[in-house]
Amino acid sequence: MRIVLVGPPGAGKGTQATRLAEKLRIPHISTGDLFRANISRQTELGKLAKSYMDAGDLVPDEVTIAMAKDRMAQPDAENGFLLDGFPRNVSQAEALDELLKSEGIKLDAVLDLEAPEDEVVKRIAGRRVCRKDSAHVFHVTYSPPKQEGVCDVCGGELYQRDDDSEETVRTRLEVYHTQTEPIIDYYRAQGLVVTISAMGPVDEVTGRALEALKSGH
Repeated sequence: MRIVLVGPPGAGKGTQATRLAEKLRIPHISTGDLFRANISRQTELGKLAKSYMDAGDLVPDEVTIAMAKDRMAQPDAENGFLLDGFPRNVSQAEALDELLKSEGIKLDAVLDLEAPEDEVVKRIAGRRVCRKDSAHVFHVTYSPPKQEGVCDVCGGELYQRDDDSEETVRTRLEVYHTQTEPIIDYYRAQGLVVTISAMGPVDEVTGRALEALKSGH
């Protein structure tokens, strides 16, 4: 199965992508992982991407597309893949269509995770991360630490990352609405969009997604 996963920041895409890829036995291909893998292996694409990132510029679409093409050509993606964070805009979606067409394959579904904007802001702005170990993450509402501001695991100080401030989250949402959301209409015109609610327990959302993908709606 070949799937594109879309949804606003805070909708739980990363969590659901990992779980769905495991259940469907296909690789989870995220833009962040593509960049990190190419940069750490010092591939030509990685060096090119890093030069833009170091200059504080956005990595051009053609570099991201080339990385995705290379990853989708790997043996583990022969029977499908789950794309997370790519395509990020309509021009990338068009390029992906051309790329898949040239390989004689096509997408099976575009899974759209829906979450109300206020909930997204609450989810992200409530996150608190441990200064000693960033793998220790808490939430002021959903998984608060036993002692406010102190990590349960190692006693480190908990803080709110700049990226998680309400102002930054609302800016990220605006970028999502402007740049990424239009791809939902683009794919809807192809009859590929499957929309589900991203609200509720993680297991429930995964079950909902699998059921919707199976039934095609």
